[in-house]
Amino acid sequence: MSTRQRRATRACQIGHVGIGGDSPVVIQSMTNTDTADYVKTAIQCAELARAGSELVRITVNTLEAAAAVPKIREHLERMNCNVPLIGDFHYNGHRLLTEHPACAEALAKYRINPGNVGFGKKKDEQFAQMVELACKYDKPVRIGVNWGSLDQELLARIMDENSRRPQPLDATEMMRHAMVTSALESAAKAEEVGLAGEKIILSCKVSSVQDLIAIYRELSKRADYALHLGLTEAGMGSKGIVASTAALSVLLQEGIGDTIRISLTPEPGGARTQEVIVAQEILQTMGLRAFTPMVAACPGCGRTTSTFFQELAGEVQDFVRAKMPEWKLQYDGAENMTLAVMGCIVNGPGESKHANIGISLPGTGEAPSAPVFEDGEKTVTLKGDNIANEFKQIIERYVARTYQRKGIGD
Repeated sequence: MSTRQRRATRACQIGHVGIGGDSPVVIQSMTNTDTADYVKTAIQCAELARAGSELVRITVNTLEAAAAVPKIREHLERMNCNVPLIGDFHYNGHRLLTEHPACAEALAKYRINPGNVGFGKKKDEQFAQMVELACKYDKPVRIGVNWGSLDQELLARIMDENSRRPQPLDATEMMRHAMVTSALESAAKAEEVGLAGEKIILSCKVSSVQDLIAIYRELSKRADYALHLGLTEAGMGSKGIVASTAALSVLLQEGIGDTIRISLTPEPGGARTQEVIVAQEILQTMGLRAFTPMVAACPGCGRTTSTFFQELAGEVQDFVRAKMPEWKLQYDGAENMTLAVMGCIVNGPGESKHANIGISLPGTGEAPSAPVFEDGEKTVTLKGDNIANEFKQIIERYVARTYQRKGIGD
């Protein structure tokens, strides 16, 4: 666990999950089901929670969706899943929360977009109504500004103010200033209505890496609310993963951010849980949290013409991820274990010695044997066709003897 210096924030409690202050950075995700289909939505919420999502956001956009929220909560409880649910509201949230008090009660947090809460004279009234409901039900609120739906009245005002500056901001600077201003002014209004500062989380989402970094740096200087990080519309596959990692890693390294979401576009029919795994891996590779043993593996070269080391690395990573829920219940600290699956003699033994458990597989032309190292010491050499299963058994035995069983010595 990293000991990075966190900036002081007003800590927020969402269900049983703490946000900000001394709490670890929390992972959240969002469903893409029709919320009115409460069974399907509850199943996806549970899948995301099992993958490691500590908060799950659901769309609440219709009366039918609002009516389904308590059923989703009940269905999750029957599945023994207590993940807090966040309601994502746009345009009609004031009405949905008012007409469906059971929905307002079942949700652990409300997300309000100040650009979509209402228009004209109704904007402030409907924003205040949602905040009043949050106060009534003792719920925190995320004020989520998004460049794609920025408050147009505020933007017009800022453009007018900018035109009167001796040195006007350029278009990019003005956009960043408008995002931060929208978040801070909305938070101030929420406090005026009666919502405590520790019940407020802010976010300012854009799809540009450099804009996101600049906006959150400014936001963190000017406010001590908990901050939710995310690169909106990050994209698909490697592009979305790389862009999100580039933006969030810079901010997290600077101590900015209390909860994160990786907004990946899944492949058609692809698992929604990928965004959770990416979020975990960002935090774990940065040393901020630990979720599951990580596997170091070489990229391969002309010395490693066999694909066996690649297959074994993938198999081992899948194995420890599948075993981790069981280990988490039984042992303290197994998620911190490091593994190495190496492909030849060049770096194989050295990297294997640096890991808690490592295996150096034979490269092209090397003797068909695979030494295994545990905590820097060679313990066995594996040969034959059963190396994968034997190596996984070694991992299991290592966990059982190395990590303290929960309930023993507490």
